[in-house]
Amino acid sequence: MKRNRIAFFAAGFLLLALNFLYAKDITVVYTGQTHAMLYPCSCPFEQDGGIARRASLINELRKTDPELLLLDCGSFTAGGPRDEYTQDIKLDIQRSLVNFKAMELMRYDAVGVSPDEFNFGKEFFLSIARVAQPAFLSANLGSDKVVPYIIKDIKGVKIGIIGLTGLTANQKAEGLKISEPKKLAGLISQLKRKGAKVIILISNMSEKEDLKLISEVKDIDMLFIGQDPLKAEPLTKVGSTFMLRPSWQGRKIGKLTLEVKDGRLIGCKAEEIVVSDKIADDAQILSILPRCYSDNNCKKEGFIGACNHPGELDAECTFTVPNKIGLRVVSAKDCVVCNVGPVINLLKKRFPGLAVQYLYYPDPAAKKLIKDMGVSGLPVYILDREVEKEVNFNNIRNDFEFKQNFYLLKPHRSGLSYLFDRKKKKGSLDVFFSIFAKDADKFLSVIKDFKPNLHFLALQQAGEFEAQNGAPEVGEYLRGVCVQKYYPKKFWDYLICRSKNLNSVYWDDCLSGLDLAQVKVCATGKEGRDLLGQNIALSKELKIMFGPTYLLNNQEIFSSLGVPDKEELEKIIKTGL
Repeated sequence: MKRNRIAFFAAGFLLLALNFLYAKDITVVYTGQTHAMLYPCSCPFEQDGGIARRASLINELRKTDPELLLLDCGSFTAGGPRDEYTQDIKLDIQRSLVNFKAMELMRYDAVGVSPDEFNFGKEFFLSIARVAQPAFLSANLGSDKVVPYIIKDIKGVKIGIIGLTGLTANQKAEGLKISEPKKLAGLISQLKRKGAKVIILISNMSEKEDLKLISEVKDIDMLFIGQDPLKAEPLTKVGSTFMLRPSWQGRKIGKLTLEVKDGRLIGCKAEEIVVSDKIADDAQILSILPRCYSDNNCKKEGFIGACNHPGELDAECTFTVPNKIGLRVVSAKDCVVCNVGPVINLLKKRFPGLAVQYLYYPDPAAKKLIKDMGVSGLPVYILDREVEKEVNFNNIRNDFEFKQNFYLLKPHRSGLSYLFDRKKKKGSLDVFFSIFAKDADKFLSVIKDFKPNLHFLALQQAGEFEAQNGAPEVGEYLRGVCVQKYYPKKFWDYLICRSKNLNSVYWDDCLSGLDLAQVKVCATGKEGRDLLGQNIALSKELKIMFGPTYLLNNQEIFSSLGVPDKEELEKIIKTGL
């Protein structure tokens, strides 16, 4: 019997050893730079976010993985220049306290301490800081209310999490000393001795300082960037360190899946989950959340909302019927890309009583209104003068021009999609782009099949050329127009090749096997300058400075965000023929 027990325990230890060798997936959910945004975004579109929705989403994720690690990278306090919902100190403090209480209820494991946590001074910070859940992490902040790190054991893997506070917090911390992070390497060694297999750093230093840390300090597996959150990529990698950026205002939450094997981080997969209006509000969070803090939180289609007793638990919204404001929208019957919906929806957010009348060029009434207002492109948005009485109008008055007793939305705000004073060239397609744009090679690969006239984004002033990326970009364009002249069949392949290798000075590698003497002479002489001047003449005429931008049939202008969908672009072009 005893022999069997020994065999049983031996087998158990063997299973434990094998389990240690297998890869384990660990979930990390993170937020940051929320600035106590309690409610969904008050923006015209994609009104995402809100702490009650966030709590519901985190609860759902915990059903799948009860052991998930929940972190905040800092700047969860209201106030300061980055808080677009700031009102006054009293309401901002109330909003911060409600936000922090909600984070407690959501069971955050740890939060980074950013300079924004001192927006209301040292005493406010000390009143909310704690070493228990959620633990306030800062290895360079002198206070017993924070801890330099915590260790979490998740699925048998110990994870060490360290915090750093930006030195600019010294300006607001009223005597609490934030020092240079000189002991970071020693802390990491200490965590390693305590069995930590994965090291996470939550940094609220500048990104320049973060990159310096990574280059000088070993064994930082993951670094969360508490500052500079608006950059596009949520996950990048520098050396062996994964760098993560939280989504602005909590409108998305980050979810990481860490793959740990043999006690080592071998992989990391990141995704962003939108906190959308399809997610129900969490009842527990709603019980502590005031109905509103400002009129922006009181939304009801077709009504004007007002917040009474803002920030209090008895806060309520009242709604009134808005004044009727006339809006005339002039578009073109045959315009494929004249999408007036977004602008109208934006104006309706400002003026719920908007009454819209549509006119279509070339109908006589539309032509007369266009002539009276002196415009050269469509769509046109014209508000009746009664809009002057609306409180919201003062905030956007500069976006309008007063003409003929009406208010005309300025073209640079609404955009022009149809240039009716240009001669129509059916089937023509002009494309304006920068070879230095992200994914330029993919963009060129998509559009080359449409055989467009390609225009580079450059300016010519006093005989000299300028481009956003300076002389290197101008040089690319001079060579490009010369290649187009002497080797037109190689033009597109050359541009695609160069856009993949802009850091290389060996541009001639993209034209191997050809006699390049003419191209070199052309690109460095008057011929190249003349060709580039001709190439950019249309962009100068139309005042196009950004791309990718498209001109269809010499009349219709539209843009795309990066690489267009080929089928969608083909549909637009075919519809316009």
